[in-house]
Amino acid sequence: MAERQSFKALQRAFAAHIRDPQNSPPPEDIEDRRMAIYRDLFFNNVVSLLAGTFPVLCRILGEDDWRRLVRDYFSIHRSHTPYFLEMPQEFLHYLQNERERQERDPDWLLELAHYEWVELALAISEEEPDWDAIDRDGDLLGQRPVLSPLAWPLSYRYPVHRIGPQFQPSAAPEVATYLVVYRDPDDKVGFMEINIVTARLLELLQHDDQRDGAELLAQIAGELDRSDDEQFREAGRQALVELRDRHILLGTQQQQPAHEQ
Repeated sequence: MAERQSFKALQRAFAAHIRDPQNSPPPEDIEDRRMAIYRDLFFNNVVSLLAGTFPVLCRILGEDDWRRLVRDYFSIHRSHTPYFLEMPQEFLHYLQNERERQERDPDWLLELAHYEWVELALAISEEEPDWDAIDRDGDLLGQRPVLSPLAWPLSYRYPVHRIGPQFQPSAAPEVATYLVVYRDPDDKVGFMEINIVTARLLELLQHDDQRDGAELLAQIAGELDRSDDEQFREAGRQALVELRDRHILLGTQQQQPAHEQ
């Protein structure tokens, strides 16, 4: 029993030192040369994995600040998953809930990190459309459009899709940025910048609205006091078609035979 407890204590000391070598001494009787192999191996793997998911944030911060940020995450965060592909979500949780904001942090840091994480989250999502319930060539105006489960409408205060080493806004624009990030049938992740009308349409569809496309557009037109605007209706129809072309809309809800309704 004593040997088991001693081994557990060794494991805890080993893990604590790997996480935070500056504040946690290594286990006794292990050469620092040997510990350095594990320190570098674990930390560099985490640095590399997160840099692959947050490449823009990594480039903006620069190598030194990026490694300091990852070291802080590695030291204080306690993951809820053993899977490497889920580590970026843990890192995002750390940024949003655990890390103390630094004076020089840009105001858009969290939004940029979320936007970069979305690409991985969609790439590994196991969501699948129920194709048996979808008419791919259905009438988008006369029937209910179906939003892909692999299309995520998003809104940000900052234009996160444009932020990079050469563009770092100092203040949020007056108008929010609306995007939809999606995965197509070839498993490629893309994004589309949308206006507030399209964002409202996708919001209505997200809430499993049973109305057809024309009714949804009529509601939005009423909200904008454009109920009699034929040009608005035509723009709405074109938006529906473009969304289907990009596989953001998958088609329309399959109509049941009359005797099943």
